[in-house]
Amino acid sequence: MNLALFDFDGTLTTKDSLGEFLKQSVGRKKYLLNMFRFLPYFILWQTKLMNNGVAKEHLFRIFFKGMDEEFFKSKAKEFSLTKLDTMLNKERFKLLREHQAKGDRVVIVSASMRCWLQPWCDKEGVELLCTHLKFEEGTFCGKFLTPNCHGIEKANRIKAHLNLQEYETIHAYGDSSGDKEMLALAHKSTLY
Repeated sequence: MNLALFDFDGTLTTKDSLGEFLKQSVGRKKYLLNMFRFLPYFILWQTKLMNNGVAKEHLFRIFFKGMDEEFFKSKAKEFSLTKLDTMLNKERFKLLREHQAKGDRVVIVSASMRCWLQPWCDKEGVELLCTHLKFEEGTFCGKFLTPNCHGIEKANRIKAHLNLQEYETIHAYGDSSGDKEMLALAHKSTLY
């Protein structure tokens, strides 16, 4: 049996799902206001004074802290099932389908959130390793439940979830420096 590991944003999609989800979930005016509030954290992240996981947690806190869990998850599911297909890179999605047709185990490994990736992955019959949000007493508390699934964390999650020795050939597909540790686990890797 072979294994195919796919990054999601920028690899299987033509746009970043996080940005699209933020825009759809709060509307244009609130999106622009929240992005302005996020600007100091963005600058710290871009100048490497803050890691991307911490900056991203601040982003989610600004946008969603205190939001009702069921409301948030219904927004995420709606986004997942109505928007993600419109963002797919058709050629790369075809490659995912080819792996499935061969009987390969297919796993999406993404820094994006389970809330909007899981419904799509369930629909497409693929496994998912990603970042999880933390909800307490029915609301989003402003923190991540898991480390941001980016860089070395992608490799850590893969190794914790899978016995890589079981696979004859491991394929990995990514599009950024955040995928290099995942790509290093593969026999055949593709960086777009």
